Amino acid sequence: MPKTKFITVNDPESLAEALDLEPAEAQEWRLQHALLSRLLRIVRTEGITHAELAERAGTSRTRVTAILNGQTLHVSSDMLVRLLAALGYRVKVSVSREKAVA
Repeated sequence: MPKTKFITVNDPESLAEALDLEPAEAQEWRLQHALLSRLLRIVRTEGITHAELAERAGTSRTRVTAILNGQTLHVSSDMLVRLLAALGYRVKVSVSREKAVA
């Protein structure tokens, strides 16, 4: 049996590179991470329960709990935006050109 090689990465781009994925996927991960981080901070700061957030967003408490516990494999950025909007927050997106890769 071959030995497993562990790799430590610090950002979505490094993870995408380690997994031999496209850079676009790393950008999607970065966006979802930013949305989730902000959502977690708001829920903690404002003391909102998972049930309350679920009711406001029109989804299940089980789904909200999974998302807030970082289980986001099948969670779209749209869902994270919907959760933030349900809490009265607006999401702004900034688009800029990457530096040219030589």
